Amino acid sequence: MAEKQDILKRLFSLRGKTALITGAGGGIGRALAVAFGEAGALVGAHNRSQVALDETARQIERAGGTVKCLSGDLAESSACATLVAEAHAALGRLDILVNCAGMNRRMPIAEVTPEDFDTIMAANLRSAFFVSQAAQVVMRAQGGGKIINIGSLTTLMGLGDVSVYGLTKAGLGQLTKTMALEWARDNIQVNCLAPGFIDTPLTHASIWGDDKKRTWVLDRTPAKRPGLPEDLVGVALLLASPASAFITGQTIAVDGGYLAGGWWDA
Repeated sequence: MAEKQDILKRLFSLRGKTALITGAGGGIGRALAVAFGEAGALVGAHNRSQVALDETARQIERAGGTVKCLSGDLAESSACATLVAEAHAALGRLDILVNCAGMNRRMPIAEVTPEDFDTIMAANLRSAFFVSQAAQVVMRAQGGGKIINIGSLTTLMGLGDVSVYGLTKAGLGQLTKTMALEWARDNIQVNCLAPGFIDTPLTHASIWGDDKKRTWVLDRTPAKRPGLPEDLVGVALLLASPASAFITGQTIAVDGGYLAGGWWDA
């Protein structure tokens, strides 16, 4: 038993590590921030909303973790670099970056305005690009690190009414591959975690509170239930820990089997 515990600690513990998680005030970002804190990491939790950030900090501390709160809008590239500098100063080093900040506006392509396009692109793709760019400099200087981009099923498939969102998430999957290729020489592993249909405060009304959409999703999901933010924790810990030292450039879906396909006896 002691030997098994030693293996788990060696491979999956985040003790002594630091992690910057953007969008840590939301359902998925908060679940990952709390889990990373519980696994031993010093967490730099970022969010635009201070109220949501304060609640995340309380949950991390209740789980026995330690947190530094960082706020700010990442729409501009200069703010992305500033966030990384502030996180580095607050945490002392930067071992793990989770790009979870994002947003969505659901509408047909015909209704998308240039403002819609620019806002979603900036929040979901531009911020991840420039936060990672700044983080790579820090990670390279300290000998390596981990970057986890939070994608979506739309990283891997199309879905109506979310054209710009899907574009950003598909782009994030491709960006993950390029970052992995360029930064492997710096001992930085970069991967993309693609959640399935997850029940969060942002999706509860738009999907799970809509009987038609709920039925549509569950009919196509072999697990026959909504995903929960906590369902993403296991893979996130794998990608953040030493256990994934030889995993890079991958997009891993956590979707209850949704992308596996379907059959008529389901």
